Amino acid sequence: VRLVESGGGLVQAGGSMRLSCAASGQSFITYSMAWFRQAPGKEREFVAALTWTGGTTYYTDSVWGRFTISRDNAKNTVYLQINWLKPEETAIYYCATDHTISTVRSDPDYWGEGTQVTVSS
Repeated sequence: VRLVESGGGLVQAGGSMRLSCAASGQSFITYSMAWFRQAPGKEREFVAALTWTGGTTYYTDSVWGRFTISRDNAKNTVYLQINWLKPEETAIYYCATDHTISTVRSDPDYWGEGTQVTVSS
């Protein structure tokens, strides 16, 4: 499975951004998908995930109500809509995938290379 993120960049605090992750390789539609992020000097952390149907989503507490994860299986793409960005959310955002929702949230096998999101104050 190959994952390629896009959509990062520079945004002001309070702004919005939509990240995309294009998947190729194995049967994307049967995989659960997730987004993680790693801020400078910090460990990578889970942000959001959804099942292969898109019917169930999970978020880390700090992004509830501001981030939305979604997928378009016809396009083999997963999205992360980010609203009301905060400067402390400056990080590299990574897309990840695995067979189950439990593993994709904790220790996914497949990762993209990430896209940089920088939030200015």
